[in-house]
Amino acid sequence: MTVRALVSIMFALWLCAPAPALASEIQIEHALLEITDEGPTISADFRFELPARLEDALHGGIPLYFVVECEVSRPRWYWLDERLVSQRVQHRLSFHALTRQYRLSSGALHQNFGSLMEAIAVMQRLRGWIIAEPEQLRAQTGYDAWLRMRLDTALLPKPFQVAAITNREMSLGSPWQRWRFEIPPKRGTQ
Repeated sequence: MTVRALVSIMFALWLCAPAPALASEIQIEHALLEITDEGPTISADFRFELPARLEDALHGGIPLYFVVECEVSRPRWYWLDERLVSQRVQHRLSFHALTRQYRLSSGALHQNFGSLMEAIAVMQRLRGWIIAEPEQLRAQTGYDAWLRMRLDTALLPKPFQVAAITNREMSLGSPWQRWRFEIPPKRGTQ
């Protein structure tokens, strides 16, 4: 057997080997959709670890943007589903080398943390997020709600955007999770 044949066989076996579980995936755990007087709300726990390459970029002064997205649609049998609501919450995670602190920003809210694990722990918890106003949805109609969390690679510097295309470690994200729900009729009406 020649060396070339041996290398070809080893390469073929490497291609057929099962892929290792990706550490760069975000998992949605303990997700809950509730119907309240303010509208449907979602609470969820996300689980992920920041890959070493992204952690190095963060320590190098590059902020990371994580987005939690939610969509509400009404299924239609005769056409495509009607998308009624599209909501998103953006978290900006940055590291300040001078103070050695991590800063997590979401809208006008800014929090400082002494460790990366503390900052990520806050990002991983979503509680009582109102995804639609009550007047946007009709009672006794079925709806689908979709939720996911991902690293927004479009806000990374251009070299990192290119790397995110080819390197799965640079593109953190969760699959969409779906709920079917119905708005109950208001009390006293039928």
